[in-house]
Amino acid sequence: MKAFYKRYVLNFKRPSGTSRGVLHEKETWFIILKNGDATGIGECGILRSLSYDDRPDYEEKLQWACANIHLGEAQLFTALKEFPSIQFGIEQAFLSLKSSDKYILHPSNFTLGNDAIPINGLIWMGDREYMKSQIIEKLNSGFNCIKLKIGAIDFETELSLLKYIRSEFTSEEIEIRVDANGAFSTSIALENLKKLSDFELHSIEQPIKAGNWDAMAELCSNTPLEIALDEELIGITDYDEKQCLLKHIKPQYIILKPSLVGGYRGCVEWIKLAEAQDTGWWITSALESNIGLNAIAQFTYTLENKMPQGLGTGGLYTNNFESPLEVQDGYLHYNTNKAWDFNLLAE
Repeated sequence: MKAFYKRYVLNFKRPSGTSRGVLHEKETWFIILKNGDATGIGECGILRSLSYDDRPDYEEKLQWACANIHLGEAQLFTALKEFPSIQFGIEQAFLSLKSSDKYILHPSNFTLGNDAIPINGLIWMGDREYMKSQIIEKLNSGFNCIKLKIGAIDFETELSLLKYIRSEFTSEEIEIRVDANGAFSTSIALENLKKLSDFELHSIEQPIKAGNWDAMAELCSNTPLEIALDEELIGITDYDEKQCLLKHIKPQYIILKPSLVGGYRGCVEWIKLAEAQDTGWWITSALESNIGLNAIAQFTYTLENKMPQGLGTGGLYTNNFESPLEVQDGYLHYNTNKAWDFNLLAE
């Protein structure tokens, strides 16, 4: 068996804002396996400035993984504990290699085109008019769950946008999630959550920065609005530490990005620990290309979580790969009549 890797830069159709800054492009890497006539591909979806494995030796570790591919998936996964995105790429690549159709990693009614996955519509940060136009577009496209990035523009303006949505749609008609990406200071977080709760929101992701377990635990205990941990999970690779975090903070939800928490195995471990203490969860992408998104979506469907998932990112880029993934009326579908096109990767 041979393995090699390739870097690829995804270009956003429009600069996309978060509380950590504006994104213009997204770097990603692919691991490709060759064994006779069989080929496997997996995406290592690193997020610079956020991923645990955003390190100077990242490419060196990719080289090492490819040079030692003979060790096999299980041994490589263990050795790559500090590189969760590469762990996930390895998992995908081996599943792809073994599959009769290298793009079907988890066969199901989803990949047969017989069922679909409910997803949230993502609203990026920007000025009031841009955010409002996104909201209208998502509602007109049939989404009944939307997620707003908040925390970068004036908070009162963000509240006014929520007020606008609720003036048009009840909480039964449209579920609203917000994601602060750790933007609130601990001193004002609870006050902000109280203001947000006036709009009957589903939840808020990561209201304060990760790493302050005591403050987050206090928020989760007193919040009028259910809290979902996201960045808080990044870099927690030890089983006992995962369990300790969940027991200490007692969040209402956790959000799992396979590229950031150690692939499928990492997600399954977090899910088991969360469910043991009645903490809910859902899966989201980490801005991967359609290759990684395909792998995440197929896995997510097998978990049978009926909540809207965060898998609507395939249309963000000008140079993504054509794939069977399609978003229609707030659902992600696998269109078996559409073929993959990797011509851009060959350029």
